[in-house]
Order: sequence, then C-alpha cells, then structure tokens
Amino acid sequence: MAVTIRDVARQAQVSVSTVSRALSAPGLVKEATRQRVLDVVAGLGYQPNRAARSLITGRTGNLGIVVPDLENPFFPSVLRGVQTRAGEAGTSVFFCDSREDPEAEAELVRTMAAQVDGVVLCASLLTDEQVAELADLTPLVLINRIVPGVSSVLMDSASGMDQVVAHLESLGHRDYVYLGGPAAAWSNNRRMQGLGGRARLLGSFEANFTGGRAAAEQALKTGATAFIAYNDLMALGVLSYLAEHDVKVPRQISVTGFDDILYASMCSPALTTVAMPTEEAGNVAVDLLAARLEGAPAELRELPTKLVIRASTCKHPMLA
Repeated sequence: MAVTIRDVARQAQVSVSTVSRALSAPGLVKEATRQRVLDVVAGLGYQPNRAARSLITGRTGNLGIVVPDLENPFFPSVLRGVQTRAGEAGTSVFFCDSREDPEAEAELVRTMAAQVDGVVLCASLLTDEQVAELADLTPLVLINRIVPGVSSVLMDSASGMDQVVAHLESLGHRDYVYLGGPAAAWSNNRRMQGLGGRARLLGSFEANFTGGRAAAEQALKTGATAFIAYNDLMALGVLSYLAEHDVKVPRQISVTGFDDILYASMCSPALTTVAMPTEEAGNVAVDLLAARLEGAPAELRELPTKLVIRASTCKHPMLA
C-alpha cells in the first residue's frame, strides 16, 4: 500500500499538519523537527500526491521567480537557492528573465499568477506602486528591494560598500571614485548610501562588461587611485580596459567589484569584491513565500555581506 502523510506523522511523532508544514513551509517548522520529518519521508519513500493536495488546498504546488538578466552570473546563484529550497518542499519552480524591461517583468508576473502560488521578484525594476499592485494579484517576495507590505530579503549592500571604503582607506587611498550602476537600480542607491558621500560619483553605466570599460575610460581622467565598480561584471570590464592601456592594477590603480561572482577569483589580478549571500537569499525567499501562504504578515530579512580581499587592491602608490 502507498505510504500516506499519516504514516509519516506517526513515525516522526508529530501531527499531520506539522508534516505538511515541514514539506510546504519549512520556515515555519523548527529545524530539528523539519529534519526528522524529512528523514522519515526519505526512509518511507513518501511521495506527496500533488493533484490531491491541490484539490484540498487550492494551491498549485508551483512558485515563480523573475530575474532581470540571466546572463549575469549573480542571478543563477539566486535561482539555485530558490530551486534547492523549493525542491525540499516538493514544489516546482517556473523562472523567467525580464531582460531588464519593467513592462515585461510586470507582464510575466501577471501571466504566472494563475499557474503558481506566489512569485519571487529579484532586483525588481518596477515602481513601488506597480509592485503593490502585483502583490494584490499574487503573493510576492522581493529580493534586494523594499516595498511596504511586501516580504523582502536584502543582501546588505550598504554595509558591504562601507567595508570596501574602509579597506581602501586602510591602504592609504583618499581619492577614489564610484563607477555607478543603472540609476533606476535599487541596489545602486543602497551602495551609494554605504559610500556615505566619501567617494566621487561617476556616471551611471550599464551593469556589464561593456559598461565597465566605458566607466574606466572616464575614471582614468579623474586621477583617482582607486575605482569602485558597481558590480563584478563592470569591474572585469575595468580591468580589461586598464590592461589594454598599460595601467598596472593594483600598483597604479586599485580596483574593487561587488557580488563575488565565479569569475572574480579567476581573472588577473583576482578581484577584491563583496561576497553576497545569493543562494541563502534564494532559500530565505522561498521560506518567506511559504510563510505568507500560511497567513504570516510581511517580513523583512537582511543578510550580511563580507569583503573578500584579493590581488586587485594594494597600498596607495605613494605609500607602496
């Protein structure tokens, strides 16, 4: 006979509702209890009947996630975190790329709303009003964005940028320039808050390799001894441009990035950057969405960031 949820509950010595929450809303169950339930599920080979559960609960067993640019290595890491946590709960994930188009982002959420139980919006480019409108249509969780009344997961960009500045100043740099990302990007504004007016601001540039090269061309004219790039993709473009123009990094100019994508440790010189807890953010976003589906109020979770010091920064040229 097929193993039932009651069999799992009996062997795990918990209620049926606790088993259900452990599988569909793990953030609402103590970790030790959740692990005991998962061990019993694995041992008995229990397979939730999604069709039956959907008829009973009115839920699809699916969730959606929309990211602005899958070509940016930052976002697949977030997706991995979402998919891992969703998989633990027996939930399927639909993911979409809005190609940094706010209208496309909103339309993707509207399209998915009838097919999923809720949506995770990563680095949304929509206005607060548009996000609130979509939250009335389907449960939402935001990553790296705050909108009142909507659950959010933040990776602490402001603190990360403060760590970058402290590091550069410890090396004797006093004239450093921030190579800004897209003006509409919420994360760009958070990073500027972390700068606290201590750096000269340059541009807003496309948050990619090409944007980094364009930023480096302008930054060289400032005479600054350190360049702080909005993200690692821009920083890689900066390193490329400086190498082509025979500017030595870090002996002449120190360069930092943000995100700690895979390529940050593989380039030459290896990039000093801020590590963002991307997979953890994906995990937490699923937990928050599950909590919302259980009727919990909107919640904000903030995750710490950490400076990773590599070879692209060194003492001010006059102090070396």
